Amino acid sequence: MQIEQQLADIQNVVDDVLKLALSKGATQAEASMSKVQGIAVSSRMQEVENVEFTNDGGLGISVYVGKRKGSASTADLSKAALTLAVEKAVDIARYTSEDPCTGLADADLIATEFPDLDLYHPEELDTEKAIKTAIEAETAAMNYDSRITNSDGASYN
Repeated sequence: MQIEQQLADIQNVVDDVLKLALSKGATQAEASMSKVQGIAVSSRMQEVENVEFTNDGGLGISVYVGKRKGSASTADLSKAALTLAVEKAVDIARYTSEDPCTGLADADLIATEFPDLDLYHPEELDTEKAIKTAIEAETAAMNYDSRITNSDGASYN
C-alpha cells in the first residue's frame, strides 16, 4: 500500500475516534496514531544472529470532560478495540479531579502550517540487503586493526 493511502487511512481512523469521543460525552479530544513497518538484522562474528520484522501500530487518545482528563491507548486497531479505548478514556475523565488548566489550546494558538522536515525516506524491506549491510559493517570494524579479535556484533535497523 502506498504511503499516501496509509496516511489517508490513519487520518480517517483518527477522525472517527475523535467523533466517537465527542459522541460519548467528551467536550474535547485529541488523538495520535502510529504505524511502523521495518526490519532489524543483527550479526555477530560475521554470522547472522537475528532477523526481525516489525509491523506495529497503536493509537492514544486523551479526552476532556469539562476540566477533567482521561487517556487510554491501544495497539489493537480494530473498531471494537478503538471504541473500548475511547469509552475507557471518557470513563477515566469522569472520575478524575477537575483541573482548571486542563484542555486543548485555543484554536488561534494551534499551528496550522508545518514545514517539510524531510524525515520520511521509504526503503524496500530487503532482508538480503540488511544482512549484507550488517555483516559488512562488522567486517569493516574487525579489519580496521589486527588487534581486534572479537566483536559484539553489528546491526541494521
